[in-house]
Amino acid sequence: MHDVSRLAGVSKMTVSRVLADPDLVSESTRNRVMKAIEQLSYVPDRVAGSLSSRRTNFITAILPTLTNSNFADTAQGLAEAMRPADYQLLIGYTMYRLEEEERIIRAMLARRPDAIVVAGTTHTKAANEMMLRAGIPIVEIWDTPQHPIDHAVGFSNYEVGRAAALHLLALGHRRIGALGSRMDGDAKDLRGESRLAGFTSVLREAGLGDELVIREGLAPVSYDHGALTLGILLERAPDVQAIFAVSDISAVGALMECHRRGIKVPGDLSLMGFGDFDIARQCVPAITTIRIDAEQIGRRTGELLLQVLDRSTAPDYTPAAAVNVGFELVTRGTTAPAGKSR
Repeated sequence: MHDVSRLAGVSKMTVSRVLADPDLVSESTRNRVMKAIEQLSYVPDRVAGSLSSRRTNFITAILPTLTNSNFADTAQGLAEAMRPADYQLLIGYTMYRLEEEERIIRAMLARRPDAIVVAGTTHTKAANEMMLRAGIPIVEIWDTPQHPIDHAVGFSNYEVGRAAALHLLALGHRRIGALGSRMDGDAKDLRGESRLAGFTSVLREAGLGDELVIREGLAPVSYDHGALTLGILLERAPDVQAIFAVSDISAVGALMECHRRGIKVPGDLSLMGFGDFDIARQCVPAITTIRIDAEQIGRRTGELLLQVLDRSTAPDYTPAAAVNVGFELVTRGTTAPAGKSR
């Protein structure tokens, strides 16, 4: 900063003002300072600045995976919402492991983020305690817990599962199954399991059993997972009429396996997924699914954080209520009334 001030012919305080609040400095002075910064390739020390301001201008986002396009869209929406206020994202991914989430939270808190955004609402005891004591805004996303740690932006995965089951029942299907992953390993898809819980609750209310709900393989699900679990289900119930997969990725694998086996979809079997992935729209036939606006989750999270970070020092500050972005059932070519099956 001393070198910049000397080259620009201004005080170090003026340089500081240009960096912190450029509107306080005249345009001509501001231009001289910025030109000097460019000539010297000067990068402001944000960490040093945060010692006095207690702001680091970065937000931690902890996601299950970076290969899922929906989570990537959420990160993009969050980044776009925070960018005008000069916040940057520092992203960690857990691969659906709660112990890894705990490790990432501990490592991120050591870097003093201004807020933490974490996918999911179930955490280890230690992770919960760290976030509760962090003294910064915490936003849990991709679900709507009854009692969030601080804030929440998402939708009810349980209600998603119920909506899927109600759709298949409305089509007249009675032999109904579902495809999900196991919960006995280190990697657990807790949101997918919540969708299965909602799905099976409707089946029981309709007087049907849940013996055709297949949990196989570990999270995250894949195309191979869909093909494998479909095969297991068909061995158990060759007369199954309709299937809900906890992800479009798994649904695509199941659809490809149906093609290989000569099973007509939806002529012999109705199939639906979750997520509205691009590939689900491009399959033949296109897959019936539950659409989530993943980018909106990120955008709404960013908007909430900007409000919280601006108001958190105000005497009348109170945490915002959970934001429910909802979901939409999208009917396409892989589901049909039971009368048209078999």
